Amino acid sequence: MLIGLPSTSELPKYYDRYINLVFTDDLIGALEEEMHDTIAMVLSASDELQNYRYGEDKWNLKEILMHIVDGERIFAYRALRFARMDSTMLSGYEENDYVIASKADNRTMQSLIDEYEAVRLSTIQLFSNFTRDMLNQVGNANGVEISVRALGFTILGHEMHHKKVFEERYVNSFK
Repeated sequence: MLIGLPSTSELPKYYDRYINLVFTDDLIGALEEEMHDTIAMVLSASDELQNYRYGEDKWNLKEILMHIVDGERIFAYRALRFARMDSTMLSGYEENDYVIASKADNRTMQSLIDEYEAVRLSTIQLFSNFTRDMLNQVGNANGVEISVRALGFTILGHEMHHKKVFEERYVNSFK
């Protein structure tokens, strides 16, 4: 089943910057393709580039990857809650605090890749088994309404956003 792109009424304006990076209706196929692309990108980065920060308070590649994993877990959890018709308002999270607490710098890149891949495969299974009605469910997270479908595409676009930033601000300034 193709999971079509969400309409703008299904997501808060802030998430447009993620959703607008996605140009396919095939969420599942795109999640699989993006996973392989992300792993290849990370593995191709030298040790120096993996540890590079273009500014004092900026994340390195390990922290970016961990942020993508944490964000995906949170968005998938929200999607599960909303798909199961849970009307509880869910809180937001402070991404910078999560990155610091993750201690991603102390981990091997392979351990981060393994965790990323496990989370992505879980997300693919979750969204593959949502019905059309579940995908259309809407819930409230961090004070804004968003559909399950929009959360799936947010996971994808959020990752694409961070990879684009990495290419523009890390790879290009590292050369």
